Amino acid sequence: MTKKSPHAIDIHVGNRLRLRRAMLGMSQEKLGDHLGITFQQVQKYEKGTNRISASKLQMASEVLGVPVSYFFEGTSQPQVQETNSGFYAGDDVLEFIATREGLAINRAILGIHDQRVRTKLLGLLKSLSGSADDVPSAGDSRHDEAQRLS
Repeated sequence: MTKKSPHAIDIHVGNRLRLRRAMLGMSQEKLGDHLGITFQQVQKYEKGTNRISASKLQMASEVLGVPVSYFFEGTSQPQVQETNSGFYAGDDVLEFIATREGLAINRAILGIHDQRVRTKLLGLLKSLSGSADDVPSAGDSRHDEAQRLS
C-alpha cells in the first residue's frame, strides 16, 4: 500500500496556520488547547499531514483573529506552482516571513514606532540589498496611504 502525499492546498493552509500562530507568538500547545486537540495534531495540521476540518478551521480563525479566507489566500492564482515550503510561487515574501529570521525581523520593525526611523531603515535595507522594489517612498501618493495604514 502506498502512502498518499498531502494535497498542496492542505500544505498551504497548514503553512498559513503556522505563520499566523507564530506571528501571534502562540505555541502549538496553546493553539491546541483552544481547539481541543493535542499539540501533535496542530503539528500535523501545520505540515499538511492531516487535513483540518471545516469546524476546526473556523475555530482556528476565531482564535487567531483572521477570517477563514486568510488560510486560502494565494491559492486561487492562475498557473501557480507549489514550492518546497508549501507556499505558491510568487509568495516569496510569505515564504521568508514564515522563517524564524523573517518573523524576528518583522517583529523588530513593528517595534519601531517612529515612521521616520522606519522609512530610513527601509532606505538602508534597499541600499544594502541593491534593490529598488516598488515600495512607496516619501513624496509618492502611495506613501501617504501606506503611512495612513500603519
